[in-house]
Amino acid sequence: SGAALVFVATGCPGLDAALHALAKEAGALVNVVDRPELCDVTTPSIVDRDPVVVAIGTEGTAPVLARRIKTEIEARLDPRLGAYAALAGRLRGAVAARVPRERRRAFWAWAFSGAPWAAHRRGAEREAAAALKAAIAEGAPGGRNAGSIALVGAGPGAADLLTLRAVERLQEADVIFHDRLVDPGALELARRDAERVCVGKAVGACEWPQPRIDALIVAEARRGRRVVRLKSGDPSVFGRASEELAAARAAGVPVEVVPGVTAAAAAAAALGRPLSERGETDRIVLATGTCRPGDPDPDWAALATPGATLALYMAVRRADAIARDLLRVLPPGSPVEVVADASLPSQRVLSCPLGRLPEALRAHGVRGPAILLVRHPKQAAAASVETPIVARPSPVTV
Repeated sequence: SGAALVFVATGCPGLDAALHALAKEAGALVNVVDRPELCDVTTPSIVDRDPVVVAIGTEGTAPVLARRIKTEIEARLDPRLGAYAALAGRLRGAVAARVPRERRRAFWAWAFSGAPWAAHRRGAEREAAAALKAAIAEGAPGGRNAGSIALVGAGPGAADLLTLRAVERLQEADVIFHDRLVDPGALELARRDAERVCVGKAVGACEWPQPRIDALIVAEARRGRRVVRLKSGDPSVFGRASEELAAARAAGVPVEVVPGVTAAAAAAAALGRPLSERGETDRIVLATGTCRPGDPDPDWAALATPGATLALYMAVRRADAIARDLLRVLPPGSPVEVVADASLPSQRVLSCPLGRLPEALRAHGVRGPAILLVRHPKQAAAASVETPIVARPSPVTV
């Protein structure tokens, strides 16, 4: 009587139940190990980086799973994190007094991801404390405007294909300028109060010309905001990253590129086969099917050399011209694989011979976004038999 919490773990179901009844009669809360139906309370697994504490609970349904999650989090959290968090706690008053309110979020983001944290992790505690105190005295991280730009790859579509670094940048961002094709699930990973602006381009209805986007992201960074330019796929693969990098550097704004899974890699995963195969294809060529207005078409035939896999982006609208050009060096029966909406639940796969590519795309309503994969194997016989037209849905396995 008078006990606040009773743990029962005799291993005997009958004795456990009897002790549970006695404890309840005495007015105590009870936990019977491995008997969730007899538990008023459950105890979580704990990851302790005092004063940082993470509790993992499954309400008694799966303690082994809780321990597995604990192990994963233990590996992710640096052993020195607690001491650094304690240091930050001691400095909160000074930050409130010296750092302007509109810069505090950026200050703490810098403190936990920038040079002070890196110094503390390698054991240089005094160096870390000195860097924090110097930044507080100057009223901003490192005494500079905290504005920055990150060109972040959102991957081919599925939100769970974002990299950990991409998610970190989304959670740090004050404003996100995203493409039209970015999965809404990716935006859900961002800070709830981050501003979201769609700057997507649609063929024939471009409301956001590139110079306007360049000027806008630079202007927001100059205001001291953390800007994320969220792009489909990888920013460096037909993502117009060069213009935005140049604009940021010309303005003296810190800029970084966060790579993403490019659509060709996702298309290969959808097909269940690699982009390169030893003895057959030893080169991967990424090319675009759509150039700037007024520019000549690429020489696609020159790219489809023996031993190459040609991955064509933004190519569905130019399928007629692409097929005509490739037929100069490849037989009409050469296989072409088209993957639309790669990695999404709406993913579709179309296989057809090169000579019938345009009509197959029209017949099956493939309009994009899609990747065209054309293989020119070293063994010419591989393309001697015409490929039948096969279309199938290819849902993502969850």
